[in-house]
Amino acid sequence: MSALASRTGHDHLPAADFERISALVGETIGIRLTPQKRLMVESRLRKRFRHTERAGFADYCRFLFDEGGLETEMVHLVDAITTNKTDFFREAEHLHLMERQIVPELLQRRREPRPVVKVWSAASSNGAEAYSIAMILQDMIDAGRPFRYALLGTDISTAVLEAARQAIYPADAIAPVPRHLAERYVLRGRSPERGDQVRIAPAIRRRVLFERMNLMDATYPYDRDVDIVFLRNVLIYFDKTDQEAVVDRLLGHVRPGGFLIVGHSESMIVREGPVQQVAPGVYRKVQGGN
Repeated sequence: MSALASRTGHDHLPAADFERISALVGETIGIRLTPQKRLMVESRLRKRFRHTERAGFADYCRFLFDEGGLETEMVHLVDAITTNKTDFFREAEHLHLMERQIVPELLQRRREPRPVVKVWSAASSNGAEAYSIAMILQDMIDAGRPFRYALLGTDISTAVLEAARQAIYPADAIAPVPRHLAERYVLRGRSPERGDQVRIAPAIRRRVLFERMNLMDATYPYDRDVDIVFLRNVLIYFDKTDQEAVVDRLLGHVRPGGFLIVGHSESMIVREGPVQQVAPGVYRKVQGGN
């Protein structure tokens, strides 16, 4: 394939190379790429192989698999392949339940004067979910609730984690944020070049830690007394075996009486384990669960 063809977009991802990429991605990060995803993968990798100055898909895949390119390219491959669709206050029913029922229930059971509520956004993407959670928790504290909170966001994509740390978003992205929260915790651009952008306020940004983590890892290097784990709209990309393994590992980090929250479309995935369903997609870890 000529360089001209690759520059004009006429090059295509060979089926055999798609299968190699699919197997690699499935084994490494758990995402199962069906043959129907081939055009999507081709589209997302086109810019990447151009960036590496490869002549085309075949040349890029040869670099990955036969010339040791995965050592440096894997992180970029993951960033290109992963889907990071998220929104502020997405599936807001879960956030309302956290504010009105889950956190008050957790606080009622704690004996410390100002207990720390630990929350983990386990597929945090660009930070919209984590910051939505933080706004609610901070608002509860500002309203007089006597507690503190620690919020962790993890994701496999370095690109979205950097965006999360920057906490700068298009102005229309915060449309779902309730007005009273947006007025207090979102800063609007004051210069013409920033007029269409907003940034999460420092009081919220400094309360959220973002780190890279692969849900497919055998163990997770985090606390085992987390109060609430959000794992929404990511299990749908895994096969059944990996779904069960990820849920089991995450539940190992939830304190008895704590909560695991998955996406509305994922409620049927969490069928076993030491949990009791309390609402669509919301599960309480029963006392005595490991």
